[in-house]
Amino acid sequence: MSRAVTIHPSPVTVALGGLIAIAVGIGVGRFVYTPILPPMLAALGLSKSTAGLIASANFAGYLIGALGAARATLPGSRRAWLLGALLASAATTAAMGLTASIAAFLVLRFLGGVASALVLILASALVLDRLAEAGRPGLMALHFAGVGSGIAVSAALVATQLAAGASWTAMWQASGVVSLIGALAVALLVPAGREPPAVPRSAQGAPRDPRLRRMTLAYGLFGFGYVITATFLVAIVRATPAIRGLEPVIWIVVGLAAAPSVAFWGWLSRRIGIQTAFATAALAEAVGVLASVVWPSAAGICLAALLVGGTFMGLTALGLVRGRELSQQALHGHDPHRVMAAMTGAFGVGQIIGPALAGVLSDALGGFAVPSTAAAGALVLAAWLAWR
Repeated sequence: MSRAVTIHPSPVTVALGGLIAIAVGIGVGRFVYTPILPPMLAALGLSKSTAGLIASANFAGYLIGALGAARATLPGSRRAWLLGALLASAATTAAMGLTASIAAFLVLRFLGGVASALVLILASALVLDRLAEAGRPGLMALHFAGVGSGIAVSAALVATQLAAGASWTAMWQASGVVSLIGALAVALLVPAGREPPAVPRSAQGAPRDPRLRRMTLAYGLFGFGYVITATFLVAIVRATPAIRGLEPVIWIVVGLAAAPSVAFWGWLSRRIGIQTAFATAALAEAVGVLASVVWPSAAGICLAALLVGGTFMGLTALGLVRGRELSQQALHGHDPHRVMAAMTGAFGVGQIIGPALAGVLSDALGGFAVPSTAAAGALVLAAWLAWR
């Protein structure tokens, strides 16, 4: 009797599958809202407060999904959960174009946020395990380039449709179709593998280390600091006559800057230390956030796109790596998942507060200068806390 032959895809193929997974779940599922927001606002007459609330619903879902994945052991295989989350992300994205109800938007974006968190965590766990087994951990930079790649692809899709005169509903539906195609590609590229054994968690709480408390607070401030610009950058461009012509391309610039950013900041952290690299990236991002509102020119808004796009994923990775490092130093044998959960929670709270507060202040004050300045201040404080 002949045996079935198991085909093991190359590490590059697996990393590419991971790239596509987080391009769908994060780059499209989470961030396509930004370039679609201006035509939505114009067509539906939404206030900035409502737009911010819809964005915050997505980040609330992300927080719930991330904390759930960090704390719970999911039944069944991680690959099955990943594919299910990708399909859920595609479905909730497409469904945004099938309704004009604010309540439906809130529910869909919340569920899309849960799916995004599951995609990021499960895809990273699967892909990084496979790369470690193959002795190719350096390919993780290709995997994490998916966020920027997804932002760039979805921004180009929206820009093309905008030029063709398509409606905002068609933009959501097309993004959902692209997400579905990406989910099918992941199913082909990321294989099933043996599941890791359950690891008993320590009953101990998080270590009481002041460095960890400062890093957790810095991570939360970063979540607040980046998300206002990441949500409203395209709306800021549309509202500024001098730079309105950049609306179709500015989010593409963000995506292209984000794609290599994890590799760059990882390289820099190995030379100057993680905490110094985190502080440097936070300060660079603060400059970008300020540039988006105080320098209303093509040069200013491109600088904002490059600096915010080129730092937010690097800061996300550096913060978690630093938190894990500090947890291992604080208590031998301490379960780092608890620290990851605490940092994810702080980050999520910052993300939820940012868009809602910015929308309210924009409606009250007629622009994003005040909330963006507050966001830049939060990033400066995050840099100081991390550097300490």
